[in-house]
Amino acid sequence: MSEMPYRTLGRTGEQVSILGLGGAHIGFQEDEKESIKIIRTAIDNGVNFMDNSWDYNDGVSEIRMGMALRDGYRSKVFLMTKIDGQVKETAAKQIDESLQRLQTDTIDLLQFHEVIRMSDPDRIFAPGGGMEAVLEAQEAGKVRYIGFTGHKSPDMHLKMLQTALDKGFAFDTVQMPLNIMDAHYDSFEKRVLPVLLENDIGVLGMKPMCAGLIFKSGVVTAAECLRYAMSLPTSVVITGCDSVQVLQQALQVATSFSPMRAEERSALLARTAEAGETGEYEPYKTSTAFDATSRNPHWLG
Repeated sequence: MSEMPYRTLGRTGEQVSILGLGGAHIGFQEDEKESIKIIRTAIDNGVNFMDNSWDYNDGVSEIRMGMALRDGYRSKVFLMTKIDGQVKETAAKQIDESLQRLQTDTIDLLQFHEVIRMSDPDRIFAPGGGMEAVLEAQEAGKVRYIGFTGHKSPDMHLKMLQTALDKGFAFDTVQMPLNIMDAHYDSFEKRVLPVLLENDIGVLGMKPMCAGLIFKSGVVTAAECLRYAMSLPTSVVITGCDSVQVLQQALQVATSFSPMRAEERSALLARTAEAGETGEYEPYKTSTAFDATSRNPHWLG
């Protein structure tokens, strides 16, 4: 296997692996030892970007990642997690719980999770909002960089970016779905990605395979999905790996990566155009199926 490629994470200057390990799938395993094996195998093969969230698997994902990052592994990774809290008290509590679970004094990147309502940016940036807690955590050395995530609509991402700008704040990173189906429907790639590049904000691509639903279309392979996302100007492409076998497949694509040529990209876009035009394979955009904070509004505070 060749070496892992690395890219610069926007204006932070941090070097992150082209492949990031998704946190939601860490915790699906019955045996926590298997989770630890997946994480450490990824790190041993050059993956240094770790994704997680305060709410994944009722905290199990963070707990298992914290265990895996013992024995010198913490110093080898760029550790990211997310919080749901949009008011100061709730956000501060979730930050401290994440630090405890992850067994670390500092989270490299903390992101506001699931910006999926047009009201979310105003709540986060309001007096007494979640941003106050995150900035205080940053000042205290608990957090290094700040970003946000969402999967619903480019409109919400653009509002979050504009709200920050209006408040004199600049995000370090933004996470969003970037995949071959997104290119055809309510596209983050077309509408948000150019704004991030213009402002030197780190681009975190997620759902490269539409949470696995893309394969129901029968028109694209896993390797093509990963390579398409990696061929975009992403800093890192985060994918969930619920087994060592799935991880090894992702590692193979990453370590042998070469950018898609224009004709390859055009052919893939043409092949997936009909399947992607309605958002059928991106239900995180078109339904509430992926909206964890809508089912658990108390997480927001």
